[in-house]
Amino acid sequence: MFSIPDHALTVVERLERYGYEAYVVGGCVRDSLLGRTPKDWDVCTDALPEDVLRVFRRFHVIKTGLKHGTVTVMVNHEPVEVTTYRIDGAYTDNRHPDAVEFVSDIEADLARRDFTINAMAYSPTRGLVDAFGGQQDLAARQIRCVGEPDARFNEDGLRLMRALRFAARYQFDIERETAYSIHRNRHLLENVSAERIFSELKGILVGEGVLGMLLAFPDVFTAIIPELAPTLGFEQHNPHHLYDVWTHTAYAVQAVPQDTTLRLAMLLHDIAKPACFSTDASGKGHFYMHPQKGADMARSILNRLRSDHATLSAVCTLVAEHDNQFPTTIPGMRRLIGRLGEATIRRLFDIKKADIAAQSAHERSQKLAALREATLLLDETLDAGSVFCLKDLQINGRRLMELGVPQGPEIKRILSRLLQEVQDDSLANSPDELAARARDLI
Repeated sequence: MFSIPDHALTVVERLERYGYEAYVVGGCVRDSLLGRTPKDWDVCTDALPEDVLRVFRRFHVIKTGLKHGTVTVMVNHEPVEVTTYRIDGAYTDNRHPDAVEFVSDIEADLARRDFTINAMAYSPTRGLVDAFGGQQDLAARQIRCVGEPDARFNEDGLRLMRALRFAARYQFDIERETAYSIHRNRHLLENVSAERIFSELKGILVGEGVLGMLLAFPDVFTAIIPELAPTLGFEQHNPHHLYDVWTHTAYAVQAVPQDTTLRLAMLLHDIAKPACFSTDASGKGHFYMHPQKGADMARSILNRLRSDHATLSAVCTLVAEHDNQFPTTIPGMRRLIGRLGEATIRRLFDIKKADIAAQSAHERSQKLAALREATLLLDETLDAGSVFCLKDLQINGRRLMELGVPQGPEIKRILSRLLQEVQDDSLANSPDELAARARDLI
């Protein structure tokens, strides 16, 4: 059941050899019981921080959070976080304890933890310590707070997001009282930094059980992204759709591959639909320009959440392009490759497929057929090799100036025209022919 790797076992055994208790604790115990390979191994002990430093004086030790009883011991270049048993003081900022008190009782330490599945410890000599029903909750596939849920969430508002992340990751349910408390206490997220919220949000979105979280806790998601609120219950009045905008969004997120950028794009792809809604004379709903407005909204949201630039740029591009039709000719595909690049186009295929999966059956077979054709056309265009962008042309701005084109916008105009003609197969991509055609365009 437990296969503790050498670097963590070294820490446990060395502390025990010096007369202290030591257990692996938290996530590594949870994942081991689930039959998963833990990413990190943490150890808790009754040894005080100064004792831990003494025991590992011959090791490289990082004083990670010494005043809270935590140090990181490096064993064969692998980190093991070691924390003294403790109980936490008041959480006046709803995020961090004002002070901690070191204790000698493992169960007292486990009582301060967030969820029962994270409040278990294991020792090779003492066995499993599970005072709060963590094994039972793993078997029931549920997330439940240790003790009173309101108290746990008021200690640290980020725990609301962590509950959703664990449930999404393991496809667990959230126990009823814990769920009620999440709804009641969603305002606590106001006290959590944007960076931490964004990190947890990404973890929720890439979880296998994200659909259940989106449908059960829309109030949490709109608390961190208020711009999503108008999508809740917003009927689309269009034969292509059978869900309101939020429900369609939830199913689309679930349908796209478990990639952070793709799932963020699906979460935000229709965010501007309520603002762009109109109906025609027959009562059919339309959402003209919603991808462009949605991309602007996505940029604002991701900036507020402190997204890295690469993710922000990729998501906004996918939102802006998600509703466009793909080219049906090789020249058109060449231009699309030049504008977006192969990687982005393939991501758009994933986006489009997920969007279709979350729509009604109306014209679904035709949409999927068009998507397959576009995929084949992309492969055919790439296999054939061609000119996709200006840098692929066998002529450049310097050569145009030698031909008499003045420096400035005229160079870009002529190069763009040459690129278009080469992509349309009406002009060969050779220096002599490009130069001759450029003279005609001057």
